[in-house]
Amino acid sequence: DVCLSCYSKLFDDDLPFTYELGELGRYYRAYEGMMEHWSLVLPSAWVLHVKYEELVEDFEQQARRIMAHCNLPWDEACLAFHKTKRAVRTASSSQVRQPLYRTSINRWRPNEDLLAPLLSGLEMAKSPAADNVEQSR
Repeated sequence: DVCLSCYSKLFDDDLPFTYELGELGRYYRAYEGMMEHWSLVLPSAWVLHVKYEELVEDFEQQARRIMAHCNLPWDEACLAFHKTKRAVRTASSSQVRQPLYRTSINRWRPNEDLLAPLLSGLEMAKSPAADNVEQSR
C-alpha cells in the first residue's frame, strides 16, 4: 500500500525510485532492512513502530503512544489534526486536511497483475502465500 501510494504521486525529481515499480519495491525492501538493523542495534525505546492499520483502528490510543514516545505532552488537537490551519507542503497535503480513512488499506490488491514488477521487487510472488505478507508494503 505504501509503495502504491508513492508510485501514484508526482515527486518532482527528488525521488526517482518512485517512478519504476521494481525499483520502488527494492528500495522499500532496503528501507525495511535498515529499520530492522536500527531496531536491533539501538535501545528498544529509540525506535517506535507504527502500523497504519492500527492507527486507523484506534487512533487516539496510537496518537497518545506516539506523543508519549516523543516525550511530548498530550494535546487534544492531535485528534483533530486535519483541522490545522498551518501550511502543508508535502505530497500528502490534501490528505492532511481529512480525518484518517481506511480506503488505503489493501488498495494494491485489485491491481495485483499490474503491480507484478513491484511485487517482484518486494519479493512477493503472486500467490496465496502473498496474502500472509504484511499488508502495509
